[in-house]
Amino acid sequence: MRIVCIGGGPAGLYFALLMKRQHPEHHITVVERNRAFDTFGWGVVFSDATMQSMRQWDPQTAETIEVAFNHWDDIELVFKGRKIRTSGHGFVGIGRKKMLNILQDRCLELGVELLFEKDVNGDEEFPDADLIIASDGVNSRIRTKYTDIFRPDMVVRPNRFVWLGTDKRFDAFTFDFQKTEHGWFQAHIYRFDENTSTFIVETTDEVFKAHGLDKMDQDASIAFCEKLFAETLDGHKLMTNARHLRGSAWLNFGRLICEKWSHFNGKSHVVLMGDSAHTAHFAIGSGTKLAIDDAIELTRQFDIAGHDKANIPAVLAAYEDVRRVDVARIQNAARNAMEWFEVVGTRYADTLEPEQFMYSMLTRSQRISHENLRLRDKDWLEGFERWFAERAGVNPSSNGSVPPPMFTPFKIRGLTLHNRIMVSPMAMYSATDGLPNDFHLVHLGARAMGGAALIFPEMTCVSADARITPGCLGLWNDEQETAWKRVVDFVHQQTPAKIGIQLGHAGRKGSTKVAWEGIDQPVAEGGWPLISASALPYLQNSDTPRAMTRDDMDRVKADFVQATQRACNLGFDMLELHAAHGYLLSSFLSPLTNHREDEYGGDHAGRARFPLEIFHAIRQVWPEDKPISVRLSTNDWFEGGNTPEDAAIFAQMFKKAGADMIDCSSGQVVKEEQPVYGRLFQTPFSDKIRNEIQIPTIAVGAISEADHANSIIAAGRADLCAVARPHLADPSFVMHEAAKIGYADQPWPKQYYSAKAQYVNNLARAAKP
Repeated sequence: MRIVCIGGGPAGLYFALLMKRQHPEHHITVVERNRAFDTFGWGVVFSDATMQSMRQWDPQTAETIEVAFNHWDDIELVFKGRKIRTSGHGFVGIGRKKMLNILQDRCLELGVELLFEKDVNGDEEFPDADLIIASDGVNSRIRTKYTDIFRPDMVVRPNRFVWLGTDKRFDAFTFDFQKTEHGWFQAHIYRFDENTSTFIVETTDEVFKAHGLDKMDQDASIAFCEKLFAETLDGHKLMTNARHLRGSAWLNFGRLICEKWSHFNGKSHVVLMGDSAHTAHFAIGSGTKLAIDDAIELTRQFDIAGHDKANIPAVLAAYEDVRRVDVARIQNAARNAMEWFEVVGTRYADTLEPEQFMYSMLTRSQRISHENLRLRDKDWLEGFERWFAERAGVNPSSNGSVPPPMFTPFKIRGLTLHNRIMVSPMAMYSATDGLPNDFHLVHLGARAMGGAALIFPEMTCVSADARITPGCLGLWNDEQETAWKRVVDFVHQQTPAKIGIQLGHAGRKGSTKVAWEGIDQPVAEGGWPLISASALPYLQNSDTPRAMTRDDMDRVKADFVQATQRACNLGFDMLELHAAHGYLLSSFLSPLTNHREDEYGGDHAGRARFPLEIFHAIRQVWPEDKPISVRLSTNDWFEGGNTPEDAAIFAQMFKKAGADMIDCSSGQVVKEEQPVYGRLFQTPFSDKIRNEIQIPTIAVGAISEADHANSIIAAGRADLCAVARPHLADPSFVMHEAAKIGYADQPWPKQYYSAKAQYVNNLARAAKP
């Protein structure tokens, strides 16, 4: 094949040498606009795992790079006058110029043609090429030419950063956070050769402008940074190699993703690779990794299909299928890390102590979990766990057992929970006329015995016409109150768990069939009239609700108050007000479902007015020493709906009204929603509200193991974790997860204690190779 790589960065050079090595008959040319063995940039970073892949694909190149690179395991935090260090992280740092020179040498050795100082304007300049690799960077001319084909999506992020260097030799990947009168700056620092370290300085646009950095030239910017980070620099100077850039050389990061990566131009197949196809923020140092992995995967696909031009279409299709998944995973992690640095000044730096700040920073991408940190640096993590436990009120002896974060107690008002796991409210649709029965006793009792600290039945409806389905639970009459007492007493008398009640009203989503007969479908007979904020049906075939009048509001408020009083009589330990998922109170909060033109619509204050009326009314009759949480849909997942920023505004309103916690769910407000699912996908919403609004939160959504919960609680992203489906599959989820991570102090019911040792031993045997 005749292959042309436009752009001599890591992607183009590494693909060229791999293909030439695998199939020397190829005629491969790399075209680069810069001079031979010349480049811009400081150091690049990639992981030990990337080096392992390079060893497999071209040991000679990997060996040469390994001789030249700087390897380190430590990460050091400089923060609030403290230095904290942890090990086991495995990074490789190498000068960008040095790395490209190594790849250029290897290309020449293998017979790849290198053309320097040649500016390429388009792929038409190579009409005889079978395959054109567009590896010409984030500002790719090839991608721009075929915008309608590749459909790139570029999002410019708000933070400003400047890429500098210093001759100080750092022996760890160092993060230095410094506060000024206008806000926080952070430096990302790592050594990449014997004499030089990369020194990236980053801050928000607001802080950048407040200091007048937008009006400074490069020399003034450097002088500012040298003064700000003087203690860390210890007399060393900062340097720039961006003299080719005008102004201050501060940049905004652009996140790029393309809908399509390849195109046949009529003569040649063109494929994007590296930064021309995708970008990932430097916060996890993944740009070079992605370029190298692109080159490896495209080569691997040719090895599978055969190195013949007839196979190019199939190869490109397979390449894109494989790489799109991995790139999405890396970009997701990079986005999490990037967003952490974007909000660090407003969300974490002022409030978190250095120990927890370090943990939060290490786990910012959500790729590194609690147990992964234990593998990396057991001593550091155990020290952090002891610190966390002490602040939760546990005083372990110097050589005693220290509970992991999820097994520390949590106190709110007069309620103390013995761990941080809650059984999430989950609709069972098994009641008759709202009455809890033997199913609910066994279902809830089993989970209370299974180790969770707080048990919530499904949403309990405050009136017959507040139900979602005929099978929903209720608390609006004496018979129901009597039936509930049996459940509440069992939990209190037979288990260490506490039990809460979630009160709600279905609104426009009511009068539907139970889930297994047709979820959200209206009942054929025996239904009831619906009310909502506005007269908008949930589905096209749903019954249309009546827009609530003031009389309706008064009646519903009275229903909530009466149900609250009954819950108080029963001895429930906690109350949650359901204002999420498109039910009645949620329908007022969301602009998608609230089209009112009176005082109960419009802006945030108007839309929150009726839900807050309900909250104030129940808070007045609920015991002062017992907490109330509010469940919010923190993202409507649909254009024009509530965003996490809107949810934070509502959380602040409920906090001011006396709410003790915010239960951070999302979605289910409109059927047209477009949620983005994934592991811990709703945890960032809890993180935002907890650390910006300064109110305790409950995280919920795809939390399925102890490692997830420990990571969330330890980092301060939530105070409790609500676990739903795993508790349906395993009532003893908490006891089993404790055993899996080796936490021996989780109590089992005395009746089941003889099974504990056997369960633990079976786990140990299964773990042996």
